[in-house]
Amino acid sequence: MRSAGARPPGPSLRLVSTTAICCYLCWLCCLVPTGLAAKRGHADPDRLDARTPSLPALRSGAPERTQQLALEELLERLLPGRASEMMLLVNSSMVARGHGEGSRDVFRLESLPDGRLLVVGSSAVAGAYGLHHYLKEYCGCHLGWAGRQLKVPRPLPRVGGAVQVVSPSRFRFYQNVRTRSYSMVWWQWERWELEIDWMALQGINLPLAFTGHEAIWQRVFLSLGLTQKEMDDYFTGPAFLAWSQLGNLHAWAGPLPQSWHHKQLHLQRKILERMRSLGMITVLPAFEGYVPAAVARLYPKANLIRLSSWDRFDCNYSCPLWLDPHDPLFPKLASAYMKELRDEFGSDHAYYATMFSELMPPSNLTADLAGISGAVYKAMTAVDSEAVWLLDTWPFLCNPNFWQEPQLRAFLRGPPLGHVLVLDVFAETRPLHRTTGSFYGQPFIWCMLHNFGGNHGLFGAIESVNRGPHAARLLPNSSMVGTGMAPEGIEQNDVIYELMAEMGWRDGPVDLEIWIESYAHRRYGQKDADVAAAWKDLWRSVYNCTEKRENRNQSPLVVRPSLTLDTSLWYDPALVYTAWARLVRAVPRLGASLTFRYDLIDVTRQALQLLSGQLYRDLLAAYEGGSVEELLLSGGMLSYELFPDLEKLLSSDERFLLGRWLLAAAAHSDNASEAELYQLNARYQITLWGPTGNRLDVANKLWGGLVSYYYAPRWKMFVSTLTDCVHNEKPFNKRDFDNACFQLEKSFVLDDYVFPVKARGDTYEVINRIFLRYYHHIQLLVSPLVLPV
Repeated sequence: MRSAGARPPGPSLRLVSTTAICCYLCWLCCLVPTGLAAKRGHADPDRLDARTPSLPALRSGAPERTQQLALEELLERLLPGRASEMMLLVNSSMVARGHGEGSRDVFRLESLPDGRLLVVGSSAVAGAYGLHHYLKEYCGCHLGWAGRQLKVPRPLPRVGGAVQVVSPSRFRFYQNVRTRSYSMVWWQWERWELEIDWMALQGINLPLAFTGHEAIWQRVFLSLGLTQKEMDDYFTGPAFLAWSQLGNLHAWAGPLPQSWHHKQLHLQRKILERMRSLGMITVLPAFEGYVPAAVARLYPKANLIRLSSWDRFDCNYSCPLWLDPHDPLFPKLASAYMKELRDEFGSDHAYYATMFSELMPPSNLTADLAGISGAVYKAMTAVDSEAVWLLDTWPFLCNPNFWQEPQLRAFLRGPPLGHVLVLDVFAETRPLHRTTGSFYGQPFIWCMLHNFGGNHGLFGAIESVNRGPHAARLLPNSSMVGTGMAPEGIEQNDVIYELMAEMGWRDGPVDLEIWIESYAHRRYGQKDADVAAAWKDLWRSVYNCTEKRENRNQSPLVVRPSLTLDTSLWYDPALVYTAWARLVRAVPRLGASLTFRYDLIDVTRQALQLLSGQLYRDLLAAYEGGSVEELLLSGGMLSYELFPDLEKLLSSDERFLLGRWLLAAAAHSDNASEAELYQLNARYQITLWGPTGNRLDVANKLWGGLVSYYYAPRWKMFVSTLTDCVHNEKPFNKRDFDNACFQLEKSFVLDDYVFPVKARGDTYEVINRIFLRYYHHIQLLVSPLVLPV
């Protein structure tokens, strides 16, 4: 078995003698009291009074030396050529301990007499966050998915005295089971390495690690007597494996080639080694009871239950076969899988299982539900006596009529208290910890979900993110033990994730006006009045959703046209248009910044999205009023001006290109048939999703190529159809239009056109033309507001 902290030997980038380190740490601990208060706004360990089980099994197994080497290597990757100016140390004895909560991470910063920066962390993750904190707060730097701004001053800015920060809770969780499909499915090691570095620098210590586990299941089922054909008929294609794991789907867009299994196993070993070397506690998938149909052939007496179909898929691809956890076969399969999983990947004792995700349980009797969860947990501990079950709340949120208080309580208290770690997965909008008395005593993590389907669009519940975690900690008898980020898709809305990551290290809310201005300064590397004002406009509008909304992009741009689209907003669009104008005005000063260019594209895209809503409403009014002229005017502007402008905008930057998504899919292939399969998966996921448009556009993206070849043709056909209806005085036939639209959508999925992977055009010239074209139209919409041009 591979040990959790295993790491191949290698030389340190900067060797420091053990004696010297120990002597220096002893001196530093005497100089700086252990209870030193954090910087203003960060956690004070004396204020915490944890009342929750300590989850002692969830701890890093990596030795200090391994973690320190990993931390030094991260620094070298992040700041090549500057690493010698910093000393990074890992000292696990620094951890802060509350009253029963267990150890919490600590980092300490100090400027040494020779000008170097000293960063000491209780783990490599704590040290990495401490380094990131220094780069943000003292150097004005920024790290995000859209890019990095790392203009580190020479010499290094000095820290005034010693600064110590304690995390207010033990855990900082990351990912969603669906993230692996919506964002990470085509990643190679190079992209994973960047993400794991990002995780460490954000202080994340409890990430999901699901890559490659299908190969483990294949081994187990083949060893039991299933055929390779039966396994091929079970797994979905790569882009849908998250829903295979959740029990929602089987077979769709498959089969999985054997080369996929081999490569994913190799990749998972590297992912786990790197995560663990940085002191992270990796979460592996557990057995939830879903099995291939062929299991019934081998075990005809087993209590196999056919569950309902999922989200308009028929039983060819859904209606999962679920093994009753009370059946003797369940612990047998669970043990075989868990043993194989641990032999291959090692274990940090954390296992994820989300039962009945968007599926109806077979019984609503409390005794049955308690028995199911208790049996699932018992099967985990049969192989790993220290197992902790991570359970997210999405099944309860999406089926509230079933999961009433008695059912929830029974299910959550089936396993022993303190052995289930609940992920309150949508806490920023639909928290469950308040209505369940902190999940009836089970420890929980306050998570921000934020994104659905990997959709693009500016969005955030920033006030809730800022205040929610702190409020949850202060609830009477709170069992909160951490914070987390659980988006379905990433690489969007950096600002919300940076704030949420900080909540894992702060014991209270920030002043958002000051914080957002500082964020803009760091992101672009210089202060600018227009930029600061623009970000405040965005904070007060798109990033401050106070309604119970899910962040699914349902704008006219990305959904199939109809007469009943919802274009309602939770914010004042005038603020977005004003922010756009302010950013356009800042181009001469900040145009060289890659992060600025990304944001200006994103805000321009949001402005065009708003305009599309207005043009759609104009189109409906013209149709209902029977005016062909007005219909052609608004429909023509949408179809023949706005869509082409949006295509040019997105195609001007490689970060917004469909071709890169498709190229990444093909890069996993070993031959032409695999390339065809992977690209088909990639196209289906972001469009039809299922064979008949079962989850149409749920994973929509605004990418260059997708706009002109997929979204725009639908709207051209819609405008033409409405014009024909008005001209010939006949009603709009939705069924006929949807059927015709499906043919367009299907042809896009099956087409083998190779989309560009290189940007075309000058971004700022394109944006300037777009702004000038729509400026007068916007003024009419937001009148009497005068845009700051």
